[in-house]
Amino acid sequence: MKRLIDRLAFRPRLFELFRKKGEPVVWSREILAGATVGLIALPLALALGIASIPSGVATPSPAPALGILTAIVAGLIISTLGGSRVQIGGPTAAFVPIILLIVMEHGYGGLVLATMMAGVILILLGVARMGALIKFIPWPVTSGFTTGIAVAIMITQLPDFFGFTAEKGMPREFLEKIPWVWEHLGGANPYSFGLAAACVGIIFLWPRLKIRLIPGSIVAMLAATVFVAIAGWGEAHGVATIGSKFGPDAIPSGLPFPHFPNIDLATIGKLIGPATAIALLGAIESLLSAVVADGLSGDRHDSNTELIAQGIANLVCPFFGGLPATGAIARTSANINNGGRTPVAGIVHAVTLLGIVLLASRWAVYIPMASMSAVLIVVAFKMGEWHELARFRRMPISDALVLFTTFGLTVVFDLVVAVEVGMVLAAMLFIKRVSETTEVSRVTADDMLERPEHIAQGKHIPDGVLVYRIFGPFLFGAAEKMEDAIASIGQWPKVLILRLHLVTAMDATGLNALESIVERMKTRGGTVILSGIHRQPLEMLRKAGFIQSIGRRNFCATFDDSLRRAEELCSSESISQQG
Repeated sequence: MKRLIDRLAFRPRLFELFRKKGEPVVWSREILAGATVGLIALPLALALGIASIPSGVATPSPAPALGILTAIVAGLIISTLGGSRVQIGGPTAAFVPIILLIVMEHGYGGLVLATMMAGVILILLGVARMGALIKFIPWPVTSGFTTGIAVAIMITQLPDFFGFTAEKGMPREFLEKIPWVWEHLGGANPYSFGLAAACVGIIFLWPRLKIRLIPGSIVAMLAATVFVAIAGWGEAHGVATIGSKFGPDAIPSGLPFPHFPNIDLATIGKLIGPATAIALLGAIESLLSAVVADGLSGDRHDSNTELIAQGIANLVCPFFGGLPATGAIARTSANINNGGRTPVAGIVHAVTLLGIVLLASRWAVYIPMASMSAVLIVVAFKMGEWHELARFRRMPISDALVLFTTFGLTVVFDLVVAVEVGMVLAAMLFIKRVSETTEVSRVTADDMLERPEHIAQGKHIPDGVLVYRIFGPFLFGAAEKMEDAIASIGQWPKVLILRLHLVTAMDATGLNALESIVERMKTRGGTVILSGIHRQPLEMLRKAGFIQSIGRRNFCATFDDSLRRAEELCSSESISQQG
């Protein structure tokens, strides 16, 4: 079993406690940290459940319940099986736009299927040990869609923040949302707006009191609930509450019995894109959260195990009527700052939420919707990387283009389109940069390089021999430079030496350029010699059968060897002409 687990790259950090590795568990500290994070997660889970499911969509449990069930189930699984000792998992704001997109197009059943598909994708990524590849997603793409998601979330919360009572809900398209909000501003409920604004003020000002044991979001939510109940604003002034909007059973009194969701095989093909977006977003956010946690705790997470745990969580949550889940940076940071150092704190966090559901669900229905929207707007504001937008003038133009394109597409369209276009655009700009750094230059007897066997200065280059040096990766963005350099030759030489000791990588287009040059030289009776080629390009040429095409003797380890081979070819040609 141990060999199988190691082969699958699955090593949950919780198991270290049983093997007595690392520091001992301080149970009082872990329980206090977990309970504190549970209190922090409560308003977020409720708000995210409400924000993710539009009104009128049929779900097995009311929207607020979906958020808190996800926090309990996913939080327990991620802490138990994850590759980080301190990661806290659950629903996050980043998923809201894509959940809305899926639910509005395919219903809640489509969301369940997409979440399970995303779970399978995450498990496969972890088993394939691809956790480290997430680091190669360009920063402008992640920054752009993170800020775009923040804007999208804040816009979706405006109806509850202002207390709109429109007959039809907010339109789906962004370009229709802004006029809709403007049109309904005149019908805003001043009591809901004042309550939401007060909650925002409490959340921002609470940290100045330095009372870490109770989070500001909990204080704002409780204060708003008590005030509305005492002042009678719910009935008298139309301030909506969770109970009035979702019914008296909006908050579950316990975990529902797991049920196998209905899977419509016909929609699987349609959900591949959204499911991949959920998996990609979950992987990015969870691993970024784990990296932040490493810096705060001094630990080092196992990215592949973390991906597998995230996948299992997203595979299991739909059985309880949950939402997509991932690692949450804010809750993870709060866990560490409150003393959490082992997965025990994350497990206690889930148990705390379950205890609240079992003991206090009947009072949670009195929570005002305005306070929920305030909590989520603050979360979205804090997750947005506004400072990056502010310094775009100091960025390279290509990075700024990728960032603003991804940001704009996330806000106007959706995350799937934004990530796809952002990644393609970033890849194209990367190729352009690589091609710009690759140089193809002619070598003369005046050139001096760094090693004696490669020095050209003072060495005799025979007549009829032309030498070119390629510097940098020889990829399809740079192959055109080689073509241009050869095309500029007035008279083709008898021998062409291509110095490749500064080429670290080659792709199929670079190979095609070399084959084209060899063919042209052969038709003119000439020979190509390759000098100082590295392992990766050499292995690629070997697999393509290029070595047999050019001849083994025309592969030389150093420039000195290539000059001797060129002299040999030139002298043999002279003898044959004299004969």
